[in-house]
Amino acid sequence: MSQYWINMLFVGASFALYIGIAIWARAGSTKEFYVAGGGVHPVTNGMATAADWMSAASFISMAGIIAAGGYGTSVYLMGWTGGYVLLAMLLAPYLRKFGKFTVPDFIGDRFYSRGARLVAVVCLILISVTYVIGQMSGAGVAFSRFLEVSNDVGIWLAAAIVFAYAVFGGMKGITYTQVAQYVVLIIAYTIPAVFIAMQLTGNPIPMFGLFGTHVETGMPLLDRLDVVVRDLGFAEYTADVDNKLNMFLFTLSLMIGTAGLPHVIIRFFTVPKVADARWSAGWTLIFIALLYLTAPAVAAMARINLVDTIYPEGTAQAEAILYEDRPAWIQTWEETGLIKWEDKNNDGRMQMYNDANAAFAPTAQERGWNGNELTVNNDIIVLANPEIANLPGWVVGLIAAGGIAAALSTAAGLLLAISSAISHDLIKTIINPKISEKNEMLAARLSMTGAILVATWLGLNPPGFAAQVVALAFGLAASSLFPALMMGIFSKRVNSKGAVAGMLVGLISTSVYIFLYLGWFFIPGTNTFANVPGEWMFGISPQAFGAIGAVLNFAVAYAVSLSTEAPPQEIQDLVESVRTPKGAGAALDH
Repeated sequence: MSQYWINMLFVGASFALYIGIAIWARAGSTKEFYVAGGGVHPVTNGMATAADWMSAASFISMAGIIAAGGYGTSVYLMGWTGGYVLLAMLLAPYLRKFGKFTVPDFIGDRFYSRGARLVAVVCLILISVTYVIGQMSGAGVAFSRFLEVSNDVGIWLAAAIVFAYAVFGGMKGITYTQVAQYVVLIIAYTIPAVFIAMQLTGNPIPMFGLFGTHVETGMPLLDRLDVVVRDLGFAEYTADVDNKLNMFLFTLSLMIGTAGLPHVIIRFFTVPKVADARWSAGWTLIFIALLYLTAPAVAAMARINLVDTIYPEGTAQAEAILYEDRPAWIQTWEETGLIKWEDKNNDGRMQMYNDANAAFAPTAQERGWNGNELTVNNDIIVLANPEIANLPGWVVGLIAAGGIAAALSTAAGLLLAISSAISHDLIKTIINPKISEKNEMLAARLSMTGAILVATWLGLNPPGFAAQVVALAFGLAASSLFPALMMGIFSKRVNSKGAVAGMLVGLISTSVYIFLYLGWFFIPGTNTFANVPGEWMFGISPQAFGAIGAVLNFAVAYAVSLSTEAPPQEIQDLVESVRTPKGAGAALDH
């Protein structure tokens, strides 16, 4: 059987499973649509939350980022996993005890303000729409490569599958579909990693193999990697980072951004009891750890495999491979445009090195190199790994199904968050409080359909800045929703004016900084975006500014609250009841 039909078999079987689950778990009420009826088991919810969280960014991009950046990019692992600890300890149980459906629901009621609810809805939509662009794009990449369709067709296929199980199933259908998607993606991620770890280190456990011995050279694997990348003008893979402040702020931004992501938070409204919310967060960490402990090994081993493919004699000082002798996997990925080669010195060989390193330029000139000739998109590292290592065709098929599952699972969660905010927080709560449950369900499904169409259009026509602002969604969540949730739970003094002012300051300051310093800022009176020159403020990268935006949010909210009237006594009592075992919210524990 050809590789194409193997891929079709694995992907088609997974789609049949998802649609079958959607038919079985069709939502019949608004409670089932928004929170799956509130009766999801903690283990089930943990698995679904892990799938919801482990998006195309985790499955497809994270290992590629680490492979290219080495130790410095470990902030993604620390920030994303650390965020779940914050979520488990500081948010999940209290939000579940409050007993609402959505994040704006909590903010609107806690801060007794339609304005606060509306600002929260705007923040939620901006965060979710930004995030979903990457999911649709990732699905397009996976579809185009493995099913041999165009990227546009791949995005439409992804939209159709999400529509089939999300619009009709709501949170109930999405939850059980995500359980299946987790099983698919974790098997797809770990099996190739086991094969490659065995090939390179003789150890079948990838995370142990990372610190093992490279079979071919007898060197420690990471030492071997440091040698080969240094010989190509790159920084050593295990090199320390210079800007510790930026690394700290970036990690913190990812942590509190993760804890503030609305599509993740709403998963903790689906369990029966407050204690189940804590257990769900714990199980989520376990399920995420299976992939996140494997990712660094996948990244390092993929980097070694790539270099050894281009320089097959085992050293970058030897001749690079001839273009006409390139392996089949490079030819395959060239068709997607994610690998590109340009013969800059007309020798027919595929020189790959860091031509941005001025200190390495004399060495490159001695070797007859005239600029880096091979460009490899980071997003192919995981998807191409089985082919690079010459693994069986069925492993490639697994990767195809896993990559698509990762993108679809998160896209569905994000689209549900958008749909719930529109149908429940805008239509039901603000526009038409007397709407019937039947009409609210219709509004929810129409909102979901509209969100899918918008997400598809953005995936087909991504804004120019979207591809460059990798951490935009996390920065916005960190600077807007996370502080409001924390203050709403742990402070009785913060009032509606303070909450609204804080969210707006955090959202606007972070957005402006990111757009300015990533080089995309709209010039009034024109139709163009232009680069704003200059160094980062205090050396803080745009991706790390979410932590600063959060501090500004907290500061402004408290300043405004302390200079205005205190919240009503019933609101202060409500906050007290959410934080303590007994009181107004205690019935929700049973």
